[in-house]
Amino acid sequence: MQSLRGLAWLLVFQSVGELLSRGLSLPLPGPVLGLVLMLAGLRFEAIREPVGECAGFLLSHLSLLFIPVGVGVMTHLALVGQYGGRMLLVIALSTWIGLAVTALVLFWPDRAKKDA
Repeated sequence: MQSLRGLAWLLVFQSVGELLSRGLSLPLPGPVLGLVLMLAGLRFEAIREPVGECAGFLLSHLSLLFIPVGVGVMTHLALVGQYGGRMLLVIALSTWIGLAVTALVLFWPDRAKKDA
């Protein structure tokens, strides 16, 4: 029952984010605004506990969420054959760029302390 409350909270925050994004014509997607609102809402125990339990449930069944992606890849094997090398290159580069930016952000405050 607690997991269903958590799922309800997740849907409420996403819906409110969508309403704000579309209603105010904001340049951010609704789910992103919903996540920001949920981050603020997680300060409250009544929201944190059910959302935590729902997140645990979803993470334990995460592999099931990849089945539609696998089916999509299988139905478009010709495109994967045609553009697979380029896609692999883009995925590898974007992963390395993301890792580099994360490392810089993690070590940047430490360097600022040493310079001061």
